[in-house]
Amino acid sequence: MATLGMSAAEREAIDRFEQDVIAPSMHALVILQFTAEWCGPCKQLNPILDKVAANYAGRGVALARIDVDRDKLIAAQFRIQSVPTVFALFQGQPVADLTQYRTEGQLTRVLDQLLAQLPIQSAETDLKAQVEPLLAMGEEVLEGGDAARAANIFQQVHDMAPDNLEVAGALARAMIAEGRQDDARTLLDSLAEPAASHAAVTRARAALELAAAPAADTSAEEARLAANPDDHEARLAVANAAIAAGNRERAADELLEIIARDRDWNDGAARQQLLKMLEAAGFDDPWGRGIRRRLSALLFT
Repeated sequence: MATLGMSAAEREAIDRFEQDVIAPSMHALVILQFTAEWCGPCKQLNPILDKVAANYAGRGVALARIDVDRDKLIAAQFRIQSVPTVFALFQGQPVADLTQYRTEGQLTRVLDQLLAQLPIQSAETDLKAQVEPLLAMGEEVLEGGDAARAANIFQQVHDMAPDNLEVAGALARAMIAEGRQDDARTLLDSLAEPAASHAAVTRARAALELAAAPAADTSAEEARLAANPDDHEARLAVANAAIAAGNRERAADELLEIIARDRDWNDGAARQQLLKMLEAAGFDDPWGRGIRRRLSALLFT
């Protein structure tokens, strides 16, 4: 923006605009609101924009305001004819007119779309780039059977990203595999209420419930089964003992056998226990996919 022939106040306004709006927009998405003291709709919109900008700050969104009466030159450059007028700027250029969006839900939707399309730099995306490979490494170590090392990896990542529920769930599962059920329960109980329905958290909860199955000598139950294959109580005890011993193949076989013989026995206890095993294994687990196919064949054929 040329400054030749401008007053000192106009040059100051341009310098302020470049510092507060243009410079941040080089790496962030700037919501630029044109407003005025006398504008009633502006005052209604202000707290909504404040809240949305605060919620999206970690994703590289900033908020700036221009008073059209104080900074007439800036308003003229943007050809502002009414207020409130709201633009989204990136790298010094308007990328969207947000004026028509007046609710938090509307603004959230359009910001999500813009952030998905633009190469925005933010602390959140930088952290995600650091967390994802470490999370994958920890899962690989845990799958390989080294629960203590996996827990150490997940703990370090959790310290980096304490609000990441994928990491919290993974750390809890590693603790459970390490035999630290109380630590896992404390961690899961510390999570805020909305976290309870997150897949990583429900997976860890399922693993924790399964870990509570007591190890036991089931020779008596085995004998009962040999005498009566329809002794579902004995078969469930054998399945639970197999879970405690880490033998999920045997546990699943016994639970599927109960379902095949009487799927509704004990209010579907065998099916519920099997579903808990599948949830603890995770949706992408190859073993789990095979068990789901077997279960579907029993239930729907």
